[in-house]
Amino acid sequence: MVEFQTPHLDAVFHALSDPTRRAILHRLANGQHTVSALATPFNMSLAGASKHIKVLEAAGLVRRQVRGRTHTCELQATRLAEAQEWLRHYERFWNARLDDLEKLLRDEDRTSADEPGATTPTKPAKP
Repeated sequence: MVEFQTPHLDAVFHALSDPTRRAILHRLANGQHTVSALATPFNMSLAGASKHIKVLEAAGLVRRQVRGRTHTCELQATRLAEAQEWLRHYERFWNARLDDLEKLLRDEDRTSADEPGATTPTKPAKP
């Protein structure tokens, strides 16, 4: 079970809060990239890209390897799985609420159909 009160989870959601970092992760999902390649679509400096990557590294979402002057990054998805598990808790919450609403609406339809003089709703004509 995932601990819901961890610094790791806070760091992941902080890292994911920025659209540039989400886009970097999206690119890394397709394989390794150099910092230079990651910076190019954003028209940002290598220092700017490196700052974003440091936040992703601190969250455990990216691993950077340094070979000479070339920095290569790759996605580390384990922390994303932990965030997904946290979100799954709320998915179950909303699914239960929607199931309750569906039941309520079906019961209401059944009740109104059983009333004397009730008419069956017709489907709207297709345009």
